[in-house]
Amino acid sequence: MSKPIVAVVGRPNVGKSTLFNKLVGERIAIVEDTPGVTRDRIIADAEWQNHHFTLIDTGGIEPHTKDDIMLQMRIQAEVAIDMADLIILMVDGREGMTASDLEVANMIRKHNRDVLLAVNKIDSLNLENNAFEFYNLGIGQPIAISAEQGLGLGDLLDEVIDRINRYYNDEEEEDDRLRVAVVGKPNVGKSTLINKVLGQERLIVSNVPGTTRDAIDTNVRYDGKDYVLIDTAGLRRKKKIYEEIERYSIVRAIAAVERSQVVLMLIDATQGVTEQDAKIAGIAHNRSIPSIIIVNKWDAVEKDNKTMKKMEDDIRDALSFMDYAPIIFISAKTGQRLGKIFETIEYVRSQSEKRITTGKINEAMAEFTLMKQPPSKHGRRLKLYYASQVAINPPTFVVFVNDATLVHFSYQRYLENKLRETFDFFGTPIRFFVRERTE
Repeated sequence: MSKPIVAVVGRPNVGKSTLFNKLVGERIAIVEDTPGVTRDRIIADAEWQNHHFTLIDTGGIEPHTKDDIMLQMRIQAEVAIDMADLIILMVDGREGMTASDLEVANMIRKHNRDVLLAVNKIDSLNLENNAFEFYNLGIGQPIAISAEQGLGLGDLLDEVIDRINRYYNDEEEEDDRLRVAVVGKPNVGKSTLINKVLGQERLIVSNVPGTTRDAIDTNVRYDGKDYVLIDTAGLRRKKKIYEEIERYSIVRAIAAVERSQVVLMLIDATQGVTEQDAKIAGIAHNRSIPSIIIVNKWDAVEKDNKTMKKMEDDIRDALSFMDYAPIIFISAKTGQRLGKIFETIEYVRSQSEKRITTGKINEAMAEFTLMKQPPSKHGRRLKLYYASQVAINPPTFVVFVNDATLVHFSYQRYLENKLRETFDFFGTPIRFFVRERTE
């Protein structure tokens, strides 16, 4: 299931970025008293009481501005409102209700989204009564907070979780079909690939980058098995964004990846791996989803007997963090090697579900430490007591040691690599944790 999307909106300078930074636990958005500082959306994962959601900070909405930047910020905020599961409308409790607050509230109502009303800057008892004025917005009960001082945020977050849980519990259904996200930058051939698999023009295919703006689920039956292919909006370099709505494509891609079990990462063979490809691949890698690198448009490349090997080497070099991912060369246009994709989907899924017994893991760990002695520091040597696989999807391992501070990054990477090599975990990311315990 994907994480719910919560967007923080409001007119400029009401404290949206301050709230955003508090909720995600680190200073990401620029906080300044000048209205309009947050010009682009900021996206981050947030968590409260073991409930996770994606939070979007938006630029301030100025309903009647003629300033180009302010107009762009309004468009971005409207896109965020349209795609979010829950809106936090933020207002300034010190300044009181303004005509702009009312117009923003009316704009949100048109999108028919669930809304929470946060009255910010209520940092003293003298200001508490100011919150009641905002009942006049017709949004619901005001929640008094001070984002800067952290006051009232627990109450606000409790209500956020209650609202999104109600929505998601109603929507959630059992579905045994394998969910496969098709991701990549614009115009790489995602929709063309799905259409070829379906044998029909089910999705709009266009040479204009960014045609597909939202994630689209397509049911596919292949070789007797059912799949859901999730076609996502193409992601674009920031400097090449021509339509403001495209700025939010990445949120849809993140949501699609999070509710998928396998990711198909498409790369344009005529262009090779770009910086944007690496960023998109990182979305799947950081969420530990098994991935397959699909090199599309292979029919359009002039080849000799060294071309494929060179392309593979270039991909492995550029996407070194995803060295576990299989690489397939295809042509979505001609249907070349499409069958190989589904074979590989099943393979990486089975790899992600692989489980190794604790006995075998500890035998292997003993061999690893003999091959390369654990590090020491200040006369104290690292001891590995035992290891165990604690989860699948992805395979997750925990190693218990005498002193976690002795585990150098390079030695942890060595153990991870040896585990992957010994038990053939090609095709899936693995997670590796070190825990300290007494002997």
